[in-house]
Amino acid sequence: MTDLSKTVRLQLSSEARISALTPTEVLTSDDGTQKFIFHLEDDKAIESVLIPDEERLTLCLSTQVGCTLDCTFCLTGRMGLLRNLKAHEIVGQVLAVQRRLPPEIRLTNLVLMGMGEPLANADAVEEAVRRLTNQPWGVGLSPRRITLSTAGLASRLKRVSAMGVNLAISLNATTNEQRNRLMPAVSKAYPLLALMKACRAFPLKPHRRLTFEYVLLRGENDSEQDATRLVKLVRGMRCKVNLIPFNEFPGSPFRRPADGTVLRFQSIVTKSGIDAYIRKSKGRDILGACGQLGTLPESAPLIPIPQHCSTA
Repeated sequence: MTDLSKTVRLQLSSEARISALTPTEVLTSDDGTQKFIFHLEDDKAIESVLIPDEERLTLCLSTQVGCTLDCTFCLTGRMGLLRNLKAHEIVGQVLAVQRRLPPEIRLTNLVLMGMGEPLANADAVEEAVRRLTNQPWGVGLSPRRITLSTAGLASRLKRVSAMGVNLAISLNATTNEQRNRLMPAVSKAYPLLALMKACRAFPLKPHRRLTFEYVLLRGENDSEQDATRLVKLVRGMRCKVNLIPFNEFPGSPFRRPADGTVLRFQSIVTKSGIDAYIRKSKGRDILGACGQLGTLPESAPLIPIPQHCSTA
């Protein structure tokens, strides 16, 4: 900036920097899903996933390097928390992927459900959403096109309402015993009763509904009794349920249920009058599906098989 004095330019060069995220690797699945691996300025790595689906083009964003939680079925959780992302690093994923698309193709939806627990980094996420939704100077996306997924930090759900985005709750269990095994950290902080109470109190905007995400694990939480208990948990709420058959990854003790088991589970929920959808698992061959993001150092120990988990 030659219109500034040399003194000011020297000061700026020592104190400020303009940079942009650039993927160091892009993996493409057989189904068209793409996983973008970004190395940050401190050389830590995060991943974003681009999911094409008919008229939608959804980008799954990371909010942390690793994760503050320890959900046993999620690869990211095994990394531990390395650090929170800053607002510009969250927005930077959107800008970097959009730059790689043809000018006539635009991202239609964003989901904050990549690496990390968004509500454990709520300040940066709020600022990122502000930049992504601002019309005059921001990216200009509608808040209705953005979904934030939380493992259940019940005391912070109201912050999602203030952002104006959609809320998805990663439930994955129908009893405290199950949830304590599958999601120990968040379950101990917010038992099932407290979480469901916060969900019922969530101020839903007109024509919107809560999404409950339920990862189905063979022999762990996929029984007909689980489906019946799930109906009781969410009955009376304006909501839908996304059923996610577990996406396997190396070293995990869990297994994906049989298709017939998934369909029976869905049938029980839908017959009760609650919409339940089986989520397509895209990008599994590149470890880009739900629960597959992240890497472990070679020295990291594997989490032992939880009690009652079937490996058959």
